[in-house]
Amino acid sequence: MAGHMTPEEFRRYGKQVIDWIADYHESIESRPVMSQAKPGDLLAALPERPPEKGEGFDGLLADLERDVMPGITHWQHPSFFGYFPANSTGPSILGDLLSAGLGVQGMMWATSPAATELETRVADWMADLLGLPAAFRGNGVIQDSASSACLVALLSALNKAGGGTPGRDGIDRRYTLYISSQTHSSLEKAARVAGVGANNVRVVDVDPDTLAMDPAHLDALLTSDAASGATPAMVCATVGTTSTTAIDSVPAIGEVCRKHGVWLHVDAAYAGVAAVCPEFRWINDGLAEYAASYSTNPHKWLLTNFDCTLLWMADRAPMLDALSILPEYLRNQASTSGEVIDYRDWQIPLGRRFRALKLWSVIRWYGAEGLRDHIRSGSGLADELAEMIGADPRFEVRADHPFGLVCFRPLWEGLDTEAANDATLAAMHRLNASGDLLLSHTKIGGHVLLRIAIGAPQTGRAHIQAAWTRILEETTS
Repeated sequence: MAGHMTPEEFRRYGKQVIDWIADYHESIESRPVMSQAKPGDLLAALPERPPEKGEGFDGLLADLERDVMPGITHWQHPSFFGYFPANSTGPSILGDLLSAGLGVQGMMWATSPAATELETRVADWMADLLGLPAAFRGNGVIQDSASSACLVALLSALNKAGGGTPGRDGIDRRYTLYISSQTHSSLEKAARVAGVGANNVRVVDVDPDTLAMDPAHLDALLTSDAASGATPAMVCATVGTTSTTAIDSVPAIGEVCRKHGVWLHVDAAYAGVAAVCPEFRWINDGLAEYAASYSTNPHKWLLTNFDCTLLWMADRAPMLDALSILPEYLRNQASTSGEVIDYRDWQIPLGRRFRALKLWSVIRWYGAEGLRDHIRSGSGLADELAEMIGADPRFEVRADHPFGLVCFRPLWEGLDTEAANDATLAAMHRLNASGDLLLSHTKIGGHVLLRIAIGAPQTGRAHIQAAWTRILEETTS
């Protein structure tokens, strides 16, 4: 029977793993971007039953390369343009390795004081790097994803709207949540999980050109719902929507929320990190005056591997009131003193990983200057691509592309809208199946648009030009 891995064995195999990861990143461009696997391929390659005796580690990397890698879509490939970037870098990987090696459970200050205090300091560093309001200092926490951040924000908003009763005495009245058609789907899921119910999610109109939430329609919905006996709980404004990176006017929406006394959460999951660059600080307009909560994802565009979402509260009290539970087995002197933060009360689960280590590692390695360079590179390449597409009369490019996403469509001559949409999707599937690049799509105003999201650390001008050349081959030949 194989025993525990000894420190010497860990050193030997650990070096092999580090070498494998380094080789993978070095050679990633030689692999097809999208997995070419068919359903069931890996299941067929794996034994149906686990080994009776331990097999050691020698064959694992070989099996990984032979059996697992064909089923991997390479998110770090420089020609991965689908969805949004999911940056993974050396400093972040090593920070995650340190977290795994320490193996601490950071649910409370007492269970590892450094895990809590490093997270507090790193969240404040990020607030400083992004130019966020002073009220957010000391009120930041790392969540696993923006979905969790939005759920925590909604539970906090419900607690405040209901005077502390939701979550303690059940949902005691009808609460409503306000989003737009461009808001991320995690908000509707949060409404289901929190007990608000999907039928109490109000979809606010958007401007047909900018796709930004319409403050006048929001005002009308809030007024109507309150008159009908509902309790408006939260409005979610988005800075950089998933579909097109549309931007809701936080100041205008904030004025409406203030008028009605409703919690405003600002979801900047993708675009928020762009504010490390002073020229993008305009995306913070209205936060100081109106935002009760705010979230953004370093694990998308800020060189930090998944999972790492930052959530800030202007006032943490409603969140703590909504989520704090203290069973006897968690009581300790430090928590009782009130002098420390227990991040277990700032999230849905009890347990939590030491995520701050990887973000600390990234900030220390790159510095503010390196982070700004990365954001500017992605947005600059997006501008160049949009200019190339816009110069070709056979294509239409969406005018608004302030960050690293470009949305566009081929203008298929002689095809009606439905046929053109089918042709665009077919071209995208061919491109993705080729392994040369990976695109995704969205649908705006009845038209299917292709999305190219730029931001992988290795993506350069040559990859953008190659992608455009391949797109032309599939859509104009």
